[in-house]
Amino acid sequence: MESVEEHLQEHGIKPTSVRILVWREIAEVSETFTLNDVERWMPNMDRSSIFRALRLFTEHHLLHEIDDGTGHQKYCVCRCTDSQHLNHIHFTCLNCGQTYCLEDYNIPMVDLPEGFDMQEAEYIIKGVCPRCR
Repeated sequence: MESVEEHLQEHGIKPTSVRILVWREIAEVSETFTLNDVERWMPNMDRSSIFRALRLFTEHHLLHEIDDGTGHQKYCVCRCTDSQHLNHIHFTCLNCGQTYCLEDYNIPMVDLPEGFDMQEAEYIIKGVCPRCR
């Protein structure tokens, strides 16, 4: 099992103390989270430091950003197994606002017209989650 420092370095990230602390806090989170969530989990950490770490992790494909239409940028830990980092499906509950990662469900491949080159894909389903039903 690799250390946090090795994991960050493997993804081209210099393992500073702030980055290590933030990654340790979020690495095992199975659901989506916001900057506010991480700030609440790490009350002694500066908000801007957390934000910069999340941006860097996103740029280096350790996190996915999710725009689920709620007005709050959400993140989930990238567990992609391919080099394209094609994302999984997300489900946003219209009642509670929680966004769930449906990691066992892949975004369907779309046959794009000639000349179009897909770089990213987002797939969000909106409805009511089991907790709110």
